[in-house]
Amino acid sequence: MKRLLLATALIAAPVLAPPCFAQGAADAPKIDPARLSAHIKVLSSDAFEGRGPATAGETKAVGYIIGQMKAIGLTPAGDVGKDGKRVWTQNVPLGKFEIEGPVSAGVTVGGQKEAWTQGDQIAVRAAMTNVDAVSIKDAPIVFVGYGVKAPERNWDDFKGMDLKGKILVVLINDPDFETGVGDFGGKAMTYYGRWTYKYEEAARQGAAGVLIVHETAPASYGWATVKNSNTNVMFDIVRKEPAKTHPQLEAWIQRDVAVDLFKKAGLDFDALKKQAQTRAFKPVVLNGATFSADFKVRHQVIVSHNVAGRIVGTKHPNETIIYSAHWDHLGVGTPDAKGARSYNGAIDNADGVAAILELARAFKSRPAPQRSVLFLAVTAEEKGLLGSEYYSANPLFPLATTVGDINIDALSAAGPAKDIGTSGDGKVDLQDLLVAKAKAHGRYFTPDPMPQAGHFYRSDHFPFAKRGVPAISIGSGADLVKGGKEAGMKAEEDYTENRYHQPADEWKADWDLSGQAADIGLAYEVGADLANSRAWPQWQAGSEFKALRDKTAAQRK
Repeated sequence: MKRLLLATALIAAPVLAPPCFAQGAADAPKIDPARLSAHIKVLSSDAFEGRGPATAGETKAVGYIIGQMKAIGLTPAGDVGKDGKRVWTQNVPLGKFEIEGPVSAGVTVGGQKEAWTQGDQIAVRAAMTNVDAVSIKDAPIVFVGYGVKAPERNWDDFKGMDLKGKILVVLINDPDFETGVGDFGGKAMTYYGRWTYKYEEAARQGAAGVLIVHETAPASYGWATVKNSNTNVMFDIVRKEPAKTHPQLEAWIQRDVAVDLFKKAGLDFDALKKQAQTRAFKPVVLNGATFSADFKVRHQVIVSHNVAGRIVGTKHPNETIIYSAHWDHLGVGTPDAKGARSYNGAIDNADGVAAILELARAFKSRPAPQRSVLFLAVTAEEKGLLGSEYYSANPLFPLATTVGDINIDALSAAGPAKDIGTSGDGKVDLQDLLVAKAKAHGRYFTPDPMPQAGHFYRSDHFPFAKRGVPAISIGSGADLVKGGKEAGMKAEEDYTENRYHQPADEWKADWDLSGQAADIGLAYEVGADLANSRAWPQWQAGSEFKALRDKTAAQRK
């Protein structure tokens, strides 16, 4: 009774009657770890070629998901066909961009030319401005600190300097990352700290290109992840004016490369980095240093696919709870030290797809809910949350009457944990509901241990959130039943360093997926309660998304 009252207080809108939650923890269907493993094994096999969008791997992945949804008994919930009936997929038009041939990149400092090797010193992304080639010759280089322009914080790293045609060197994360205090909320990353923002702001400044300085701690991942994520095929939503979002050159450089460049230009990288953490920072020109790059780009528009299956609600079919997960990964890329070229993405995110399929099976094992439940497998998350971005901009079912999105991405295979978490700790009632469910199972909630990593902006719940839809992305706990926090941290560090966005992210027969099953069970209970109630989760006071949701309040009754 206490848990029921807590949940009711958390999510009932003031104008509504208190929700009646019929589904309890005791009678919730059990998620089968063996079924999860079987899905992951198939989806992350070499036969699926890393599930790259617009490849044979996409065809196989989408086909597998549709086949499973059919077998489970879902209703097609994608685009409306010519016959007026929905199909299983939503077409997602994307720009596809790929570097053709070698990349020539480097600097001239003090009259001396220095070449940088693609994948070693620099990771250059294929230009996404619909050009056939990028040719930059001796462009001036300017250090612009964290590359942030935030009027609401009275912060401007550019100070009015004309940066048109210049190459900007920027730091990753926020100015507060090093000290943990300041105008950007301390350690927790804001959107200003994300690499996507750095590129977008550089385009607004008219810069020719951006060199983001990679450092493992503020980026929250190593150089291998940067290299593997940026030197392969790139995708973007189709834009009318892409140059307003992307500069010609988007790249990362190793920290040591930046330090050496600054030194040869007579500058102290560490000293300038400290200056960049203050509001008084001004852009610094690297005198006597220029950057050049040449490479060809092949670009085309392709159509990828989100996969959508649905259980239609019995009383309120136009109100929708979404479970989402991305089916894509990095495809086939640069071989690792063992010669492996297929980036199979077992944890990231074949296990998320397995989760939504088994959630669908769980819902189908019970009487149909009052509200509709949508199981959404989205494309191109690894290319910038593009599938969920497209859905959110072109929803199959209205966002105003979407109750919430529960996203699942990269759950742990290290066994059950005493705790549960989310990506980035959003100020939203959905998270409080999850906390209450965990408590009912004798588990506790652990806030995001790395808010500085900006996880909230890195999963498919974010495009929903930024349009006002209550949304969370569930993360496995780190306090393992076997081995405690030490074992959990060791498993997390091993995955991040040795498997994340690397060919080694593969299925293993000895995984203990009982922890995943328990986590998915909590997700089921939260969604089932909402699907059988009149409750509307809300963004809480202080959330940047609350005002957006409030604008559509009249459509939720």
